[in-house]
Amino acid sequence: MNKFHGTGVAIVTPFQADGQVNYSALKKLIDHLVDGGVEYIVSLGTTGESATLSKDEKKKVWEFTAETVNKRVHLVAGIGGNNTYETAAEIKAFDIAGYDAILSASPHYNKPTQEGIYQHYKALAEVSPLPIILYNVPSRTGSSISAETTVRLAKDFNNIIGIKEASGNFDLLNQIFRDKPQDFLVISGDDPITLQMIAMGGVGVISVIGNALPKQLSNMVRQCLDNDFKAAQPMHYKLIEFTRLMFAEGSPAGVKEALKHLNICGDTVRLPLVNISEAGASAIKKQLEIIG
Repeated sequence: MNKFHGTGVAIVTPFQADGQVNYSALKKLIDHLVDGGVEYIVSLGTTGESATLSKDEKKKVWEFTAETVNKRVHLVAGIGGNNTYETAAEIKAFDIAGYDAILSASPHYNKPTQEGIYQHYKALAEVSPLPIILYNVPSRTGSSISAETTVRLAKDFNNIIGIKEASGNFDLLNQIFRDKPQDFLVISGDDPITLQMIAMGGVGVISVIGNALPKQLSNMVRQCLDNDFKAAQPMHYKLIEFTRLMFAEGSPAGVKEALKHLNICGDTVRLPLVNISEAGASAIKKQLEIIG
């Protein structure tokens, strides 16, 4: 099985109450994910609050994560930005020890044209020491990678190996699945529609809820990849409300609340994010009890 088939988890970055990175909690979380059966971990994606970490903090988190994982699962580094040349320089200088690929979100805020998006990824592909997974998340970036641009990048660059698709646009997904090269990976970036995307031809998920429930999610994903959707449906339905709560008051505040209830790490987030409400916390606790 390809190393990126199955369940990837966009891991949170645990913080101490004073906002510093909590490395002991990060180790506990990594072990929780590995023991839960996930296939790979994404370090410092959006869920890792990478936008609020300094360059030195990122370097230390990446190094610590690679050392702690110790090749037990595959590793992906989240490296993106809206300054193409700065992002390319960061990718070129990245210490690849222990890592298998780079996940790079489409540029945010600038709202580039499709040609601008293509040229951005072209610049990254030309310098990257690792394979690149595109990341389309228009709810955060303000623009969407079109199906045509995704397929063009997939065909033009051998080291652009897949896309994390979080647009929720099934018309766009239909076009990608129809036109992409056979070995180009389409990975769900939306927890609620992972089952549906695998049914269309997707190879798995890069998940947020997997931080809290790696065993339940990875088992369900493997059932889907085995084309046993009937077996996967009960857990898919069981996770619907829990997944909704993870994003109802912002991510990763929701999943950090769940991790606090599971005694894995605290719920501290860095501004401008804030903790969820007491009502939200109570609802999450209830869903954890239901799911077991």
